[in-house]
Amino acid sequence: MGKAKKIFNIITSILVALAVVLAIALAGVRLVGLRVFTVLSGSMEPAYHVGSLIYVRKVDYQSLRPGDVITFMLDEDTVATHRIVAVVPDEEDPSVLRYRTKGDANDTEDGSLVHYKNVIGTPVFTIAKLGYLASYIQNPPGTYVAISVGAVLLLLMFLPDLLFEDKKEEQQKPSRRKKGKFER
Repeated sequence: MGKAKKIFNIITSILVALAVVLAIALAGVRLVGLRVFTVLSGSMEPAYHVGSLIYVRKVDYQSLRPGDVITFMLDEDTVATHRIVAVVPDEEDPSVLRYRTKGDANDTEDGSLVHYKNVIGTPVFTIAKLGYLASYIQNPPGTYVAISVGAVLLLLMFLPDLLFEDKKEEQQKPSRRKKGKFER
């Protein structure tokens, strides 16, 4: 029984560690000021593959130059990550900057300029394929599956102790028999 419990504990520990690493990769990075986005199109291939997670940190908009990659709001619901091809100061107020952008895999530049207030930041690093999992978890039924997996992991963590403790207690109980007679 001891060997089975050890193997079970090792497997559940690995699964819990993987769940913790996944939670940190998807949400914990916000504690250090990073925002996470899933790459949904191939406009930045091969730098950022479809299905990748990109981790974006805030950046001073005045430090951005042509060649830098930025993540920005296209509209209220759409975020994009493209490369700056030109920095365009406003004619009336040079402190107001706009950026002409283009996806690396696109043949043409984006149709409109990106206002500096719409810049979220610049990508710091990426993890391939993890965006598929993040997108799945963020929408039903993936959310329910993630919650269920978490509950099962919690149960698996405590199950060996519950099962093996009962058997251990039975084995440790002193015998109530003495020389063929029951004790009273």
